[in-house]
Amino acid sequence: MIPTRSLRRMLAAASAVALLATQAGAFDTSARAAFVLDYTTGTVLMAKNADEALPPASMSKLMTLYMAFEAVRDGRLQLDERLPVSQHAMSYGGSTMFLNTTDRVAVEDLLRGIIVLSGNDACAVIAEALSPNGTEAGFAELMTRRAQQLGMTNSTFENASGWPAPNHRMSVRDLTLLATRIIEDFPEFYPIFAERRFEFDGRAPSNVNNRNPLLRLDIGADGLKTGHTQEAGYGLVGSAEQDGRRVIFTISGLDSERARAEEAESIVNWAFRQFAERTLVEQGTAVAQAEVWLGAEDSVGLVAEEDVTLLVPVTPGTMLEAEVVYTGPLKAPISAGQQLAELIIRPEGLPEHRVPLFAEHAVAGGGFGKRMMVVSQALLSRLNDSSGEAM
Repeated sequence: MIPTRSLRRMLAAASAVALLATQAGAFDTSARAAFVLDYTTGTVLMAKNADEALPPASMSKLMTLYMAFEAVRDGRLQLDERLPVSQHAMSYGGSTMFLNTTDRVAVEDLLRGIIVLSGNDACAVIAEALSPNGTEAGFAELMTRRAQQLGMTNSTFENASGWPAPNHRMSVRDLTLLATRIIEDFPEFYPIFAERRFEFDGRAPSNVNNRNPLLRLDIGADGLKTGHTQEAGYGLVGSAEQDGRRVIFTISGLDSERARAEEAESIVNWAFRQFAERTLVEQGTAVAQAEVWLGAEDSVGLVAEEDVTLLVPVTPGTMLEAEVVYTGPLKAPISAGQQLAELIIRPEGLPEHRVPLFAEHAVAGGGFGKRMMVVSQALLSRLNDSSGEAM
Protein backbone atom coordinates (compact mmCIF):
# COMPACT_ATOMS: atom_id res chain seq x y z
CA MET A 1 0.00 0.00 0.00
CA ILE A 2 1.43 3.39 -0.98
CA PRO A 3 1.59 5.83 1.93
CA THR A 4 -1.05 8.58 1.88
CA ARG A 5 1.73 11.11 2.21
CA SER A 6 3.13 10.02 -1.16
CA LEU A 7 -0.26 10.09 -2.88
CA ARG A 8 -0.50 13.77 -2.09
CA ARG A 9 2.75 14.47 -3.94
CA MET A 10 1.20 14.22 -7.38
CA LEU A 11 3.22 17.19 -8.66
CA ALA A 12 6.56 17.25 -6.92
CA ALA A 13 9.13 19.98 -7.53
CA ALA A 14 12.23 17.81 -7.22
CA SER A 15 14.73 20.58 -7.77
CA ALA A 16 14.73 24.35 -8.11
CA VAL A 17 18.15 25.43 -9.34
CA ALA A 18 19.84 28.61 -10.51
CA LEU A 19 21.48 27.94 -13.89
CA LEU A 20 22.89 31.33 -14.78
CA ALA A 21 23.07 34.74 -13.16
CA THR A 22 21.52 37.08 -15.69
CA GLN A 23 19.10 39.91 -16.15
CA ALA A 24 17.19 40.84 -19.29
CA GLY A 25 17.99 44.39 -20.25
CA ALA A 26 14.54 45.76 -20.92
CA PHE A 27 14.05 47.86 -24.04
CA ASP A 28 11.43 50.58 -23.82
CA THR A 29 10.57 51.26 -27.43
CA SER A 30 8.91 54.49 -28.51
CA ALA A 31 7.27 52.72 -31.46
CA ARG A 32 3.51 52.34 -31.36
CA ALA A 33 3.96 48.64 -32.08
CA ALA A 34 7.05 46.44 -32.19
CA PHE A 35 7.97 42.80 -32.57
CA VAL A 36 11.52 41.46 -32.29
CA LEU A 37 12.39 37.86 -33.11
CA ASP A 38 15.67 36.05 -32.66
CA TYR A 39 15.31 34.04 -35.84
CA THR A 40 18.11 31.60 -35.04
CA THR A 41 16.46 30.28 -31.87
CA GLY A 42 12.85 31.32 -32.50
CA THR A 43 12.84 33.42 -29.32
CA VAL A 44 10.53 36.44 -29.16
CA LEU A 45 12.57 39.22 -27.58
CA MET A 46 9.92 41.93 -27.65
CA ALA A 47 6.21 42.16 -28.41
CA LYS A 48 4.39 45.48 -28.07
CA ASN A 49 0.88 45.71 -29.53
CA ALA A 50 2.12 42.86 -31.72
CA ASP A 51 -1.29 41.72 -32.94
CA GLU A 52 -2.95 45.10 -33.48
CA ALA A 53 -4.00 45.53 -37.10
CA LEU A 54 -2.37 48.82 -38.16
CA PRO A 55 -1.84 50.67 -41.44
CA PRO A 56 1.44 49.20 -42.73
CA ALA A 57 2.21 51.71 -45.48
CA SER A 58 4.90 50.45 -47.88
CA MET A 59 5.92 47.64 -45.54
CA SER A 60 2.96 45.72 -47.01
CA LYS A 61 4.84 45.66 -50.33
CA LEU A 62 6.56 42.61 -48.84
CA MET A 63 3.34 40.68 -49.46
CA THR A 64 3.31 41.74 -53.10
CA LEU A 65 6.93 40.68 -53.39
CA TYR A 66 6.30 37.32 -51.75
CA MET A 67 3.56 36.56 -54.24
CA ALA A 68 5.70 37.77 -57.14
CA PHE A 69 8.55 35.52 -56.00
CA GLU A 70 6.10 32.61 -55.88
CA ALA A 71 4.96 33.39 -59.41
CA VAL A 72 8.55 33.39 -60.68
CA ARG A 73 9.31 30.15 -58.89
CA ASP A 74 6.15 28.53 -60.30
CA GLY A 75 6.82 29.74 -63.83
CA ARG A 76 3.86 32.12 -64.01
CA LEU A 77 6.30 35.01 -64.40
CA GLN A 78 9.74 35.11 -66.03
CA LEU A 79 12.41 37.49 -64.81
CA ASP A 80 13.09 38.71 -68.34
CA GLU A 81 9.40 38.97 -69.21
CA ARG A 82 8.31 42.53 -70.01
CA LEU A 83 5.02 43.74 -68.56
CA PRO A 84 2.88 46.64 -69.81
CA VAL A 85 2.15 49.69 -67.67
CA SER A 86 -1.52 50.63 -67.38
CA GLN A 87 -2.95 54.07 -66.90
CA HIS A 88 -3.89 53.03 -63.38
CA ALA A 89 -0.31 52.04 -62.55
CA MET A 90 1.09 55.22 -64.08
CA SER A 91 -1.31 57.37 -62.05
CA TYR A 92 0.30 56.48 -58.71
CA GLY A 93 2.08 59.22 -56.80
CA GLY A 94 4.44 58.91 -53.86
CA SER A 95 7.48 56.72 -54.40
CA THR A 96 7.58 55.55 -58.01
CA MET A 97 9.80 54.36 -60.84
CA PHE A 98 8.24 57.10 -63.01
CA LEU A 99 6.74 54.53 -65.37
CA ASN A 100 4.38 55.49 -68.19
CA THR A 101 2.01 53.69 -70.50
CA THR A 102 4.59 53.45 -73.28
CA ASP A 103 6.82 51.25 -71.10
CA ARG A 104 7.17 47.52 -71.07
CA VAL A 105 9.29 46.71 -68.03
CA ALA A 106 11.19 43.52 -67.21
CA VAL A 107 9.94 41.68 -64.15
CA GLU A 108 13.44 41.74 -62.65
CA ASP A 109 13.51 45.54 -62.90
CA LEU A 110 10.05 45.78 -61.36
CA LEU A 111 11.15 43.65 -58.40
CA ARG A 112 14.16 45.90 -57.81
CA GLY A 113 11.94 48.92 -58.29
CA ILE A 114 9.71 47.68 -55.46
CA ILE A 115 12.48 46.54 -53.10
CA VAL A 116 14.97 49.38 -53.50
CA LEU A 117 12.84 52.27 -54.74
CA SER A 118 9.51 51.34 -53.10
CA GLY A 119 7.79 51.93 -56.42
CA ASN A 120 4.02 52.13 -56.09
CA ASP A 121 3.65 51.99 -59.87
CA ALA A 122 5.81 48.85 -60.05
CA CYS A 123 3.55 47.16 -57.49
CA ALA A 124 0.49 47.92 -59.60
CA VAL A 125 2.12 46.49 -62.73
CA ILE A 126 2.94 43.22 -60.93
CA ALA A 127 -0.52 43.12 -59.36
CA GLU A 128 -2.35 43.52 -62.64
CA ALA A 129 -0.21 40.82 -64.26
CA LEU A 130 -1.03 38.30 -61.52
CA SER A 131 -4.64 39.28 -60.81
CA PRO A 132 -7.33 36.86 -62.00
CA ASN A 133 -9.29 39.78 -63.47
CA GLY A 134 -6.36 42.02 -64.38
CA THR A 135 -7.03 44.58 -61.64
CA GLU A 136 -5.06 45.61 -58.58
CA ALA A 137 -8.18 45.13 -56.45
CA GLY A 138 -8.41 41.54 -57.63
CA PHE A 139 -4.79 40.97 -56.67
CA ALA A 140 -5.42 42.49 -53.23
CA GLU A 141 -8.06 39.82 -52.63
CA LEU A 142 -5.47 37.18 -53.48
CA MET A 143 -3.03 38.86 -51.08
CA THR A 144 -5.49 38.63 -48.20
CA ARG A 145 -6.26 35.00 -48.95
CA ARG A 146 -2.58 34.02 -49.23
CA ALA A 147 -1.71 35.90 -46.04
CA GLN A 148 -4.29 33.87 -44.13
CA GLN A 149 -2.80 30.67 -45.52
CA LEU A 150 0.63 31.75 -44.28
CA GLY A 151 -0.73 32.31 -40.76
CA MET A 152 -0.97 36.10 -40.97
CA THR A 153 -4.29 36.41 -39.16
CA ASN A 154 -4.28 40.19 -38.72
CA SER A 155 -3.66 41.19 -42.33
CA THR A 156 -6.09 42.47 -44.95
CA PHE A 157 -5.22 44.25 -48.20
CA GLU A 158 -6.92 46.69 -50.54
CA ASN A 159 -3.99 47.34 -52.87
CA ALA A 160 -0.51 46.08 -53.70
CA SER A 161 1.51 49.07 -52.54
CA GLY A 162 0.33 50.06 -49.08
CA TRP A 163 -1.41 53.17 -50.39
CA PRO A 164 -3.70 54.42 -47.58
CA ALA A 165 -7.04 52.58 -47.53
CA PRO A 166 -9.50 51.90 -44.68
CA ASN A 167 -9.15 48.12 -44.64
CA HIS A 168 -5.48 47.86 -45.57
CA ARG A 169 -4.00 46.57 -42.31
CA MET A 170 -1.22 44.37 -40.95
CA SER A 171 0.14 43.62 -37.50
CA VAL A 172 3.84 43.85 -36.68
CA ARG A 173 3.83 40.14 -35.82
CA ASP A 174 2.43 39.37 -39.29
CA LEU A 175 5.05 41.54 -40.96
CA THR A 176 7.84 39.79 -39.06
CA LEU A 177 6.41 36.41 -40.02
CA LEU A 178 6.28 37.52 -43.65
CA ALA A 179 9.91 38.66 -43.53
CA THR A 180 10.85 35.29 -42.09
CA ARG A 181 9.08 33.49 -44.91
CA ILE A 182 10.81 35.60 -47.56
CA ILE A 183 14.23 34.81 -46.06
CA GLU A 184 13.44 31.10 -45.76
CA ASP A 185 11.51 30.53 -48.98
CA PHE A 186 13.38 32.74 -51.43
CA PRO A 187 17.10 32.89 -50.61
CA GLU A 188 17.82 33.54 -54.28
CA PHE A 189 15.92 36.86 -54.13
CA TYR A 190 16.76 37.96 -50.60
CA PRO A 191 20.16 39.55 -51.44
CA ILE A 192 18.31 42.22 -53.45
CA PHE A 193 17.02 43.67 -50.18
CA ALA A 194 20.57 44.65 -49.24
CA GLU A 195 21.14 46.63 -52.47
CA ARG A 196 21.58 50.31 -51.65
CA ARG A 197 20.92 51.79 -55.10
CA PHE A 198 18.96 51.04 -58.23
CA GLU A 199 18.93 53.32 -61.25
CA PHE A 200 16.21 52.46 -63.73
CA ASP A 201 16.65 53.68 -67.27
CA GLY A 202 18.20 56.96 -66.13
CA ARG A 203 14.90 58.05 -64.55
CA ALA A 204 14.05 59.42 -61.15
CA PRO A 205 17.47 60.72 -60.10
CA SER A 206 15.88 61.74 -56.80
CA ASN A 207 14.72 58.17 -56.11
CA VAL A 208 17.65 55.80 -56.56
CA ASN A 209 18.64 55.01 -52.96
CA ASN A 210 17.29 52.34 -50.65
CA ARG A 211 15.56 54.04 -47.70
CA ASN A 212 16.54 51.36 -45.19
CA PRO A 213 18.74 53.31 -42.75
CA LEU A 214 20.41 50.18 -41.37
CA LEU A 215 22.15 49.25 -44.62
CA ARG A 216 24.70 52.03 -44.17
CA LEU A 217 25.75 51.10 -40.63
CA ASP A 218 27.92 47.97 -40.91
CA ILE A 219 25.89 46.07 -38.29
CA GLY A 220 24.99 43.09 -40.43
CA ALA A 221 21.73 44.54 -41.76
CA ASP A 222 20.52 43.11 -45.07
CA GLY A 223 16.79 43.91 -45.32
CA LEU A 224 13.92 44.46 -45.62
CA LYS A 225 11.45 47.36 -46.13
CA THR A 226 10.60 50.81 -44.83
CA GLY A 227 7.16 52.38 -44.78
CA HIS A 228 5.63 55.80 -44.20
CA THR A 229 2.28 57.50 -44.53
CA GLN A 230 0.72 60.22 -42.41
CA GLU A 231 -1.65 57.71 -40.84
CA ALA A 232 0.90 54.94 -40.29
CA GLY A 233 3.85 57.05 -39.20
CA TYR A 234 7.34 55.76 -39.93
CA GLY A 235 7.99 52.03 -39.83
CA LEU A 236 10.55 49.42 -40.76
CA VAL A 237 10.75 45.69 -41.22
CA GLY A 238 14.43 44.98 -40.61
CA SER A 239 16.82 42.08 -40.38
CA ALA A 240 20.47 41.74 -39.43
CA GLU A 241 22.91 38.89 -38.96
CA GLN A 242 25.96 38.83 -36.71
CA ASP A 243 28.18 35.82 -35.96
CA GLY A 244 25.61 33.36 -37.26
CA ARG A 245 22.68 34.86 -35.32
CA ARG A 246 19.86 36.57 -37.21
CA VAL A 247 17.38 39.04 -35.73
CA ILE A 248 14.20 40.05 -37.57
CA PHE A 249 11.99 42.87 -36.31
CA THR A 250 9.19 45.26 -37.18
CA ILE A 251 8.57 48.69 -35.71
CA SER A 252 5.66 50.95 -36.59
CA GLY A 253 4.25 54.34 -35.71
CA LEU A 254 7.43 56.39 -35.20
CA ASP A 255 7.03 60.13 -35.61
CA SER A 256 9.98 60.89 -37.89
CA GLU A 257 12.47 59.35 -40.28
CA ARG A 258 15.25 60.08 -37.79
CA ALA A 259 13.35 58.41 -34.95
CA ARG A 260 12.85 55.34 -37.12
CA ALA A 261 16.56 55.12 -37.94
CA GLU A 262 17.65 55.58 -34.32
CA GLU A 263 15.09 53.13 -32.97
CA ALA A 264 15.97 50.47 -35.53
CA GLU A 265 19.68 50.73 -34.80
CA SER A 266 19.05 50.61 -31.05
CA ILE A 267 16.91 47.49 -31.37
CA VAL A 268 19.56 45.67 -33.41
CA ASN A 269 22.31 46.59 -30.96
CA TRP A 270 20.14 45.61 -27.98
CA ALA A 271 19.17 42.26 -29.46
CA PHE A 272 22.76 41.25 -30.18
CA ARG A 273 24.42 42.73 -27.08
CA GLN A 274 21.91 41.82 -24.38
CA PHE A 275 21.27 38.20 -25.39
CA ALA A 276 23.45 35.26 -26.32
CA GLU A 277 23.10 31.54 -26.92
CA ARG A 278 24.23 29.41 -23.98
CA THR A 279 24.31 25.65 -23.43
CA LEU A 280 22.49 25.31 -20.11
CA VAL A 281 22.25 21.52 -19.93
CA GLU A 282 24.61 18.98 -21.46
CA GLN A 283 23.34 15.77 -22.98
CA GLY A 284 23.41 12.84 -20.57
CA THR A 285 24.34 14.94 -17.50
CA ALA A 286 21.92 14.43 -14.60
CA VAL A 287 19.93 17.60 -13.95
CA ALA A 288 18.30 16.22 -10.78
CA GLN A 289 17.53 13.04 -8.88
CA ALA A 290 13.93 11.79 -8.78
CA GLU A 291 12.67 9.74 -5.84
CA VAL A 292 11.81 6.11 -6.63
CA TRP A 293 9.17 4.03 -4.80
CA LEU A 294 9.72 0.30 -4.17
CA GLY A 295 12.84 0.14 -6.32
CA ALA A 296 16.25 -1.45 -5.99
CA GLU A 297 17.49 2.16 -5.73
CA ASP A 298 15.85 5.08 -3.92
CA SER A 299 16.42 7.59 -6.74
CA VAL A 300 17.27 7.90 -10.43
CA GLY A 301 19.06 10.63 -12.37
CA LEU A 302 17.10 12.75 -14.85
CA VAL A 303 18.88 13.62 -18.10
CA ALA A 304 18.15 15.44 -21.35
CA GLU A 305 18.42 13.57 -24.67
CA GLU A 306 20.49 16.37 -26.21
CA ASP A 307 22.23 19.58 -25.25
CA VAL A 308 19.84 22.33 -24.25
CA THR A 309 21.03 25.56 -25.88
CA LEU A 310 18.89 28.65 -25.39
CA LEU A 311 19.02 32.36 -25.98
CA VAL A 312 19.39 34.02 -22.58
CA PRO A 313 20.05 37.51 -21.21
CA VAL A 314 23.73 38.11 -20.55
CA THR A 315 23.80 41.26 -18.40
CA PRO A 316 24.76 40.37 -14.80
CA GLY A 317 21.84 40.69 -12.41
CA THR A 318 19.11 38.44 -11.15
CA MET A 319 18.95 34.67 -11.49
CA LEU A 320 17.73 32.67 -14.45
CA GLU A 321 15.55 30.06 -12.74
CA ALA A 322 14.68 26.50 -13.65
CA GLU A 323 12.82 23.68 -11.98
CA VAL A 324 12.36 19.97 -12.60
CA VAL A 325 8.77 18.78 -12.30
CA TYR A 326 7.57 15.18 -12.19
CA THR A 327 4.72 13.07 -10.83
CA GLY A 328 6.21 11.18 -7.92
CA PRO A 329 7.51 9.27 -6.25
CA LEU A 330 8.22 7.19 -9.36
CA LYS A 331 7.22 3.55 -9.04
CA ALA A 332 9.82 0.94 -10.00
CA PRO A 333 10.65 -0.75 -12.28
CA ILE A 334 11.95 2.09 -14.50
CA SER A 335 13.54 1.60 -17.91
CA ALA A 336 16.64 3.42 -19.06
CA GLY A 337 15.61 6.33 -21.29
CA GLN A 338 12.02 6.34 -19.99
CA GLN A 339 10.53 9.87 -19.99
CA LEU A 340 9.91 10.81 -16.39
CA ALA A 341 9.99 14.57 -15.90
CA GLU A 342 10.18 18.02 -17.41
CA LEU A 343 12.71 20.79 -16.98
CA ILE A 344 11.13 24.26 -17.06
CA ILE A 345 13.58 27.10 -17.73
CA ARG A 346 12.42 30.67 -17.15
CA PRO A 347 14.77 33.35 -18.53
CA GLU A 348 13.82 36.75 -17.18
CA GLY A 349 11.76 38.67 -19.71
CA LEU A 350 11.64 35.78 -22.19
CA PRO A 351 9.20 32.91 -22.75
CA GLU A 352 9.74 29.81 -20.61
CA HIS A 353 11.25 26.75 -22.25
CA ARG A 354 10.26 23.15 -21.45
CA VAL A 355 12.61 20.20 -21.89
CA PRO A 356 11.63 16.53 -21.42
CA LEU A 357 13.85 14.57 -19.04
CA PHE A 358 14.54 10.83 -19.11
CA ALA A 359 15.80 8.13 -16.76
CA GLU A 360 19.60 8.08 -16.66
CA HIS A 361 19.59 4.30 -16.13
CA ALA A 362 17.21 1.45 -15.37
CA VAL A 363 15.95 0.87 -11.83
CA ALA A 364 14.69 -2.63 -11.05
CA GLY A 365 11.88 -3.30 -8.64
CA GLY A 366 12.97 -3.95 -5.06
CA GLY A 367 13.08 -7.52 -3.74
CA PHE A 368 10.80 -8.93 -1.05
CA GLY A 369 12.98 -7.66 1.77
CA LYS A 370 13.11 -4.15 0.31
CA ARG A 371 9.36 -4.06 -0.14
CA MET A 372 8.72 -5.30 3.41
CA MET A 373 11.05 -2.65 4.80
CA VAL A 374 9.33 0.15 2.86
CA VAL A 375 5.86 -1.04 3.88
CA SER A 376 6.95 -1.37 7.52
CA GLN A 377 8.33 2.16 7.48
CA ALA A 378 5.11 3.44 5.96
CA LEU A 379 2.99 1.66 8.61
CA LEU A 380 5.15 2.96 11.45
CA SER A 381 4.88 6.46 10.00
CA ARG A 382 1.09 6.24 9.87
CA LEU A 383 0.94 4.86 13.43
CA ASN A 384 3.09 7.75 14.66
CA ASP A 385 0.84 10.20 12.84
CA SER A 386 -2.26 8.61 14.45
CA SER A 387 -0.71 8.72 17.89
CA GLY A 388 0.08 12.35 17.47
CA GLU A 389 -3.50 13.15 16.47
CA ALA A 390 -4.91 11.19 19.49
CA MET A 391 -2.87 13.25 21.89
